[in-house]
Amino acid sequence: MTDPITRAREFSPRKAIELEVVVLTGQERGRAVPLDDVLQIGKADSNALVLTSDTVSRNHCSIAKVAGGVQIVDLGSTNGTKVAGARIQEGVFPSGTIATLGDIEIMVRPVASRANVIPSERREFGGVIGESIPMRFVFSVLERAAPTEATVLLQGETGTGKEVLARAIHKESTRAERPFVVVDCGAVSYQLIESELFGHERGAFTGAVAARVGAFELAEGGTLFLDEIGELPLDVQPKLLRVLEAREFRRVGGNKVMKADVRVLAATKRTLEREVDGGRFREDLFFRLAVVPITVPPLRQRREDIRPLVVHFQRLDGDETPFAEETLASLEGHDWPGNVRELRNVLQRARMLNSSGGGSIDVLFPTRSTGSIPPGALSAGADFDPKESYRDIRAAFESDFERRYVTWLLGRHSGNVSAAARDARMDRKHLADLAKRHGLG
Repeated sequence: MTDPITRAREFSPRKAIELEVVVLTGQERGRAVPLDDVLQIGKADSNALVLTSDTVSRNHCSIAKVAGGVQIVDLGSTNGTKVAGARIQEGVFPSGTIATLGDIEIMVRPVASRANVIPSERREFGGVIGESIPMRFVFSVLERAAPTEATVLLQGETGTGKEVLARAIHKESTRAERPFVVVDCGAVSYQLIESELFGHERGAFTGAVAARVGAFELAEGGTLFLDEIGELPLDVQPKLLRVLEAREFRRVGGNKVMKADVRVLAATKRTLEREVDGGRFREDLFFRLAVVPITVPPLRQRREDIRPLVVHFQRLDGDETPFAEETLASLEGHDWPGNVRELRNVLQRARMLNSSGGGSIDVLFPTRSTGSIPPGALSAGADFDPKESYRDIRAAFESDFERRYVTWLLGRHSGNVSAAARDARMDRKHLADLAKRHGLG
């Protein structure tokens, strides 16, 4: 058996990272990339750090760790690489140096001290299946965080299992025997979200014919899970921040101060750092929520979990008939834009169509050719599946909108991602990620 010291050395890549390159200006402001060996920077997608500014060349410069500091080499850029205002071709500089690439400033700085995290030995955490290294890293952090009172922020794409992980955290916490209350901030109307969270007194607003208990009261002594926290209206965010800091609140229209003995977990599919930069989310609330920030990896980055997930879902559905090897291979080859939720739906569809003997890829993945939403379904008279939840239907429509919009946008610009991103006033990297997610090349 491998000893713990060897395992830490083998599975703790961050331990060797001493420096990082952080972008100080431009669209990529705030992005940091570890400087492990040689880091190439430019506008081309092949670079380790991609900058979308038109003043940056396709292959602008490279930065490498050397004895005594870092070596910066200009790669024949058009607008040059400057340090302290002087254009350079090649030089060795100390960490903390700021370099200017066109009109973009970057800094090479030491990485802040971080705790070493090694993958957990567990392949399951509170019912969440994960044999892959990325998921075992998540389990390792949660093993430490779950028994504490720390606020956990779960970030990741739709369908990655953020709510399931939140329930697992509650299950392994000291509050496991107390209530677990869920509020989907994206499913509650703007006018009612404050009442949903804090409750209201009778007559507090039009239609408030009786007093109402809010989520913080319902979760007393237990855990409150705020799903899609990125959708929380900006004017409600200071009130949530006060509850998290002071552990007290008032009902809407009430004067009585009530104590909040509640642990808060939150989740979002949005990148909250980007929402903060755009003024759509309060920075102080972000830092208060992200005491333990965890990014749940998409299924396409943990394909080794697909087979154990198939077995797990079959067991839950009461049908453990084995799939043909070619079907399992097809499952592992799919990109899974809907992640674990999509896998579960595919398995249920396969079971319903009796395709466990190796149904065709078209039967298993009809969304690959027809789209997840039927043509015309976005009209006012659309029919919805009553078996699907509001959240799942909304996720399907959002995914379909993304695919159609990105297809249309890239088509207008002959596939030029930079031009399309400028036209749509969106981040180029985000557009490229959307195109990749929907298989648009």
